[in-house]
Amino acid sequence: MTLSELSRYFKLQTKQNRNWELLSALQDKAHTGALGAQVITGMPHAPGVRDKVGNLIVEIEDVEEEIKRLEVEMDQVEQEISSYIKTIPDIQTRLIFRLRFLRCMTWDEVATTIGGRNTVNGVKKTCYRYLDAEKEKRKAGAEE
Repeated sequence: MTLSELSRYFKLQTKQNRNWELLSALQDKAHTGALGAQVITGMPHAPGVRDKVGNLIVEIEDVEEEIKRLEVEMDQVEQEISSYIKTIPDIQTRLIFRLRFLRCMTWDEVATTIGGRNTVNGVKKTCYRYLDAEKEKRKAGAEE
């Protein structure tokens, strides 16, 4: 598995978090009456007649559908990454991969969680060295 394949879950998680924030903002707007009250001036105003509530409901439904779609995709990607991580023989390397690529932690958080004398650069190097070694194995297997 490549770094970009492993990072896919993180990217999906980031996108999903943005969708949840957007959904929350849209729902707040719908519930708090932020659509704006109609101003009665006594003057007719035909141009620009819109259904703000209807438009907002459509937006909410679109975001909810996107959230459901991403959940399905995230479950699939999470299973693929979990299966890959289970094949890593070294327990510490496996933990680094799990924290970084499934729990979406920063390198600093990974190093802190593992503890000991592990540094940010140390956990990064462990990850990248493992990926490089796997890449070399695949390359050697393809040449045979």
